[in-house]
Amino acid sequence: MALWTAFMMGLVGSLHCVGMCGPIALSLPYQGKHRFVAAANVLLYNMGRVVTYSFLGVIIGLFGRGFFLAGFQSYVSILLGVFLLLVALFSINVESQLLKIRGFQSLNTWVQQQLGRLLRKGGPDKLFFIGLLNGLLPCGLVYMGIVGAVTSGTILDSALYMASFGLGTLPLMMATALAGQFIKLEWRVRMRKLIPLFLIAFALLFIFRGLNFDVPIEFRFWEDMQNAPMCH
Repeated sequence: MALWTAFMMGLVGSLHCVGMCGPIALSLPYQGKHRFVAAANVLLYNMGRVVTYSFLGVIIGLFGRGFFLAGFQSYVSILLGVFLLLVALFSINVESQLLKIRGFQSLNTWVQQQLGRLLRKGGPDKLFFIGLLNGLLPCGLVYMGIVGAVTSGTILDSALYMASFGLGTLPLMMATALAGQFIKLEWRVRMRKLIPLFLIAFALLFIFRGLNFDVPIEFRFWEDMQNAPMCH
């Protein structure tokens, strides 16, 4: 899967990030600093998220590589695309469903406890670690990125895919942290209504990729047709 799809996924879906993670970003201890120092601190926090997403990409890449070696990657891509379609068409809240699973509940509780501890301590030196933990919070957008990472084929491609996804979320997240909640709530709500449409678009992309997984990039169709045996 091309890296630009991951970047666009993060860029378009970052309005969701602003709603979910915006309050955390605004509460971090870089407010009131010189603007260049504040920008560096905001970047430090967000790079922590990108590192976590990249690490998740490595883990997911291990599974994706297994599917690739087993010859099932095209089927996995189609199934994941169908899953995204169902999520979009039936407005399934992936976060709430996953939090019903004991393992995800335990992870979410632990992450929130650690975030609370770091936020109470304060200090810009904690920002990177807060970003690392923030990347583990339940997020439907992140899971959407993981869907693409699974079909990347190699561990490196999977890590790069998730890194590109994280970088796509940076512009709006950094702008929100530096300028405050400059985006009106009404506008954010309207934009979120478009997220199912983007889900459907990416779902179709995964399905199409799965259906054409074994098709070579360079076609020799016309050349083969010219050399095909003819019956007279």
